[in-house]
Amino acid sequence: MSYIRGYDPETLREKVDPRQCKERLDEIGEQRSLPALLERVWLLKVLGRPDDALVLSEQSVRLARMAGTRKDLLRARILHASVQQVRGAFAAAEQELTMCADEAEGQEWAGIAAFAYQHRGKVHFDAGDFDDARRDFKRALFLRQESGTPDEQLEPTLLAIDAVDRRRAASVAS
Repeated sequence: MSYIRGYDPETLREKVDPRQCKERLDEIGEQRSLPALLERVWLLKVLGRPDDALVLSEQSVRLARMAGTRKDLLRARILHASVQQVRGAFAAAEQELTMCADEAEGQEWAGIAAFAYQHRGKVHFDAGDFDDARRDFKRALFLRQESGTPDEQLEPTLLAIDAVDRRRAASVAS
């Protein structure tokens, strides 16, 4: 079930129903499986609790390192980096996402690589680096299209490219 109701065109953040997310967080409780931890991290992040999300994201990376697959570890690291981004640690998030994107592309895991590029694009966007943001979003779009992602799932990436183009145009005009 997706809790995402859309994306804010100015911030590129997920729009969610906070009540529904809180209910799901309560439902998961203190489960310690990797999927439950990752879901809790994401829910805490979108509910505006980045400090709590950071603690759990660090736990999820450790758990994935010990008991998960390489793909699990990459997903946990990407989510951890997205929490760092929300907390304003852009350099750390960018570095982590670069390593994840490189590893995923090296393994030919297009979906995970696209996920990493999408998030790195958001880091650049938040940092005001619109050229690099656009480059990352375009790379994510290419990887998703190449791997046969349905058109409706491309929407967040297309919206991100549009948001970057609007920001770039506004910065040139001012």
